Amino acid sequence: MSVPEWVQDAVFYQIFPDRFARSRENIRPYLQPWGSTPTLTGFQGGDLRGVMERFDYLLDLGINAIYFNPIFQSSSTHRYNADDYYRIDDRLGSLADFRALLNLAHRNGVRVILDGVFNHCGRGFFAFHDLVENGADSVYRDWFHVRRFPLRAYEPGKARNYVGWWGYKSLPKFNTDTPQVRRYLLDVARFWIDEGIDGWRLDVPNEIDDDGFWAEFRQTVRAGNPQAYLLGEIWEPLPRWVGDEHFDGLMNYPLRTALLDLLTGRCTAQVFGQRAEALLRLYPQENVRAMYVLLGSHDTERIWTMAEGDLRKLQLAFAFQFAYPGAPAVYYGDEVGLAGGRDPQCRAAFPWDGPWNEALRAWVKHLIALRHVSPSLRRGDYRGLDCASSNCYAFLRSVEEETVLVVLNASEQAQTLTLAAPEQWPEGYQPMDMLGGRAGRVMDGQVTLTLAAWGVVYLA
Repeated sequence: MSVPEWVQDAVFYQIFPDRFARSRENIRPYLQPWGSTPTLTGFQGGDLRGVMERFDYLLDLGINAIYFNPIFQSSSTHRYNADDYYRIDDRLGSLADFRALLNLAHRNGVRVILDGVFNHCGRGFFAFHDLVENGADSVYRDWFHVRRFPLRAYEPGKARNYVGWWGYKSLPKFNTDTPQVRRYLLDVARFWIDEGIDGWRLDVPNEIDDDGFWAEFRQTVRAGNPQAYLLGEIWEPLPRWVGDEHFDGLMNYPLRTALLDLLTGRCTAQVFGQRAEALLRLYPQENVRAMYVLLGSHDTERIWTMAEGDLRKLQLAFAFQFAYPGAPAVYYGDEVGLAGGRDPQCRAAFPWDGPWNEALRAWVKHLIALRHVSPSLRRGDYRGLDCASSNCYAFLRSVEEETVLVVLNASEQAQTLTLAAPEQWPEGYQPMDMLGGRAGRVMDGQVTLTLAAWGVVYLA
């Protein structure tokens, strides 16, 4: 199996298109004020030209990959109900705008992956619309899971006459057993690969529980781009979803859960370390390095909110994220301290006019820069160390030419630790703290260091 080489060197930035940046010429009268309280249905006018106008911000931050939430024609702010998979949503711009954005990204060494929602569509999708209008006489009857007619697709309540994702009438589920449906979806996947995208993030792909479909999907995509990244939105630690018939990596929600448990005191650093290491043993190493390592997304509470705005905890969380195997991902606005609970609060507009937590942004920018220059942090082996303390966790990332010792103190008290020094460090060696703190010294094969409350070091 071949996992794209570039993914383990990637730092992703996730953009929810309606809320990242509104272009100067976007003055549609129905738009809510930028930065107003987010709602389920209100558009705030983020668009593709807005991303281009703010692209220098992304380059300054240091990211080299973007994951876009859906951009295809639909009727909602989230766009997980596509009406036309071949058309950029009019509110976001045009195909020409997307091509310009993609060219801008690629000229600057930034990869772009799109959100593929192939389990379900919107009610405005041409085949479902025909089915609503023509009932049992529709030539598209077998494209969906129909229980009885009429469909009653626009009446209140859950979907009962046909299958909708989680019962939503607005999200009719495709019948991928129908050859014409499979062909349509595979053609869509290949069309955007041929346009130049660098991969797909697949929405709820486990609900198309069909190894044959995903094997064919993978073959279709890779035929167009052998280095295309296939990322599955799987919330559970399930190894069956990576490999030659499925995806290169998964969104690492289990790691996020473990980290939040650490930040909120629901588990010790020792237990956290055990959980983090167990996840690494679940998958082949090439897939471990293609996991998407996130602190938050459009489906979760903001990390700022979960950490109650405690800068120390946020810095520790980001530091661990950027030292863990896989591709770290920043959800737009997390780097400046954007707050928010669950949907729709987690989808607020980026605060271009402030306020920003400048210390947090500087920290994230520094971590991204370290990741880019450190082969150990990107590609190194991972080995947990015995800290003899339930409040601390330490691990090594190492390649032949470099070793980084990462130590976390997940407590409200300063901690002094003595750890076995990496064998690559000779007696008397004074490692450098890449994060700017104080370094230790190797004595008798050990290194002693003191960490502040919720402190973290990268010793190299």
